[in-house]
Amino acid sequence: MLTIAHLTFSSPFVLAPLAGYSDLPFRILCREFGAGYCVSEMISCHGLSFKQPRTIEMLQSVAVEKPVAFQLFGAEPEIMGEAAAIMSQYGPDLIDINMGCPVKKVTKRGAGAALMTDIPLAEKIINAVRNNTSIPVTVKFRSGPSSREINAVEFALMAEGAGAAALTVHGRTWAQAFTGVADRQIIAKVKAAVDIPVIGNGDIQSYEDGLSMIEDTGCDGVMVGRGALGNPWVFSPEGRPSSQHQLMAGALRHLELMEEFLPVEKMIGSVKNQVGRYFKGMRGSSRMRAAVYDCASFKDLKNMLTTAMDTTVEEE
Repeated sequence: MLTIAHLTFSSPFVLAPLAGYSDLPFRILCREFGAGYCVSEMISCHGLSFKQPRTIEMLQSVAVEKPVAFQLFGAEPEIMGEAAAIMSQYGPDLIDINMGCPVKKVTKRGAGAALMTDIPLAEKIINAVRNNTSIPVTVKFRSGPSSREINAVEFALMAEGAGAAALTVHGRTWAQAFTGVADRQIIAKVKAAVDIPVIGNGDIQSYEDGLSMIEDTGCDGVMVGRGALGNPWVFSPEGRPSSQHQLMAGALRHLELMEEFLPVEKMIGSVKNQVGRYFKGMRGSSRMRAAVYDCASFKDLKNMLTTAMDTTVEEE
């Protein structure tokens, strides 16, 4: 059982912070399918400090998704502390600090994975966040800046010493970004070095992958990123269904949640991107995905999917 600070979770499987995807509807969906908790998209400390409406919207939550973690990123300790205080007012159960994002628009400002090259600054940020909230603080980072500079254990010990309640380790370096294979040995070394919970991250495409990572590394939980897109069944022991009807039912449930919480007609492109992922690898997937992208409106998309699902009931 995964336990962080005073929180005990129903599952050791956690949804990763996925930019453009880990919004409220998807987090609720993944919780319904078995995720122990979910992490929001990265939220800018500057956006919170300036109270930018679009940033504040990212703090939207409802009781049914709890427990939930909000993820914060930035490189200035004082602003990160101020942002943590603001974030705390919205009631997350955990505040996660991103120190692992390899995307250039994040790292060029010294945030994300760039902080792994400046451990003293990273420590100041963790302290600033902790000093401005009573909510448990977790830290997500990578194996190191590059294959020549693997410093995950050193970084983990610093974060533990600064008061982090748990750590998430992505087994790739900053230089690797999302290429290559995640190194589970790094995760195992971090787990052996610290006394706080460690969550492993990288290359989890199925429930079985998650269990094998726990067995291989001794980590306390696993974080699922891209493997959850169009596949919330990754959080369930039963796994992704082979039935087209069940796949469509999952996509339709996601649509219903998006309709409830998002201005779907204004973001139809994003909606179709998410729904299209459900049919990858399915028999007739290219035809189904083409039908999704051909829909001119959310209403058309929902009607098309409902009709298609009814048809599969008759066929199966």
